[in-house]
Amino acid sequence: MSSLNKNSFIKSLLFYLPVFFLFASVLNEIDFNYLDIQYFSFNFAYTLIFYWTLKNPRYLNYGSIFLAGLINDVVIGLPIGISSFCYLLICAVTAYLRNITITPNFINDWISLLFTILLINSIQVISLDFIFSIDVNYMRYLINSGFTFIFYPIFLFLFNNLEKKIKTQKND
Repeated sequence: MSSLNKNSFIKSLLFYLPVFFLFASVLNEIDFNYLDIQYFSFNFAYTLIFYWTLKNPRYLNYGSIFLAGLINDVVIGLPIGISSFCYLLICAVTAYLRNITITPNFINDWISLLFTILLINSIQVISLDFIFSIDVNYMRYLINSGFTFIFYPIFLFLFNNLEKKIKTQKND
């Protein structure tokens, strides 16, 4: 009986692992200043939301994505709702891609991620700079977009393995 409860606990833990990763990524603003790497940053939350809402949206629901965006705004100091809007816009793009895609393809997903990141960062920069008059470092956004795009294949590999593990635990 104990092994049955332990197995169901592990299944539940694995099922909610993407949500845990999302909240951990927005609560910990990863900064590489202690490594003296000035222009190195990537947006793990964008990659996480893009992958899980594109491949299997059951594991990451829109309510938790919206709440994570609000938390991200509080942690970073942005006007409330900017990150939530951007995160939900990623969800809208991935829902569209899921509906028009007949066979999933890594290259198509990767290029779609690039356009999605450029769209999201453009909207965020325009709203912060022109609407809220917040000083924006354009180079930082450009570098962040580039590194997020470059690191996507690594996270794709890790998330694919995690998804296989979740499905294997679910079928046991």
